[in-house]
Amino acid sequence: MSKTELTSLLNVGPPVADYLGRAEITRIDQLAGRDPAEIYETICERDQQRHDPCLLDTIMSAVDQANGNPPRPWWTYTPERKDA
Repeated sequence: MSKTELTSLLNVGPPVADYLGRAEITRIDQLAGRDPAEIYETICERDQQRHDPCLLDTIMSAVDQANGNPPRPWWTYTPERKDA
């Protein structure tokens, strides 16, 4: 996996990479150790709208992968998000 290319992460295509760019995240290493909810809130604030919570699930997946965990589909994070 490239250390820089966000779209090399499972679940992160160009649209999600664009969302992450709004939070000034352009490289995988910038996701490591971050709070996915904080990233999601930053994106919502900058866009001045609430985004679909599935975006948060996708960000959770991306952060998990950046932290060295194996890739999982974004929807496997939905129960965790709902429990938070």
